[in-house]
Amino acid sequence: MAIDINKLAGNHSQQLDSLKNKSQNNATEVKQQNVQQQSQTQAQSQPQAKDSVSLTKQAQQLHGIREKLNNTSSVNQEKVESIRKAIASGDYKVDPEKLAANLAKFEGDLEKIF
Repeated sequence: MAIDINKLAGNHSQQLDSLKNKSQNNATEVKQQNVQQQSQTQAQSQPQAKDSVSLTKQAQQLHGIREKLNNTSSVNQEKVESIRKAIASGDYKVDPEKLAANLAKFEGDLEKIF
């Protein structure tokens, strides 16, 4: 009568692998708990730092610009509608020289701000 020892070893090796995995998982959990405890201990032992905020000059300027924009009047809805209708009907004409001049002026104004 022959006994297949490969099948016997297979069951035991699966059980051993399972036990090894459980052992490794337990060891990992213990390490994580130790790290968390050390972090908590360090956090408790260190004096509490006070938070502070300081704004750069640019941030202060942006805040000022935002305040000015919030205080300005809203969009002229009538003008927007008349331009929208002119574009839709094909009557709106763009003056390229005036557009270029306005863009240059806008860029100059931006340079003054920043």
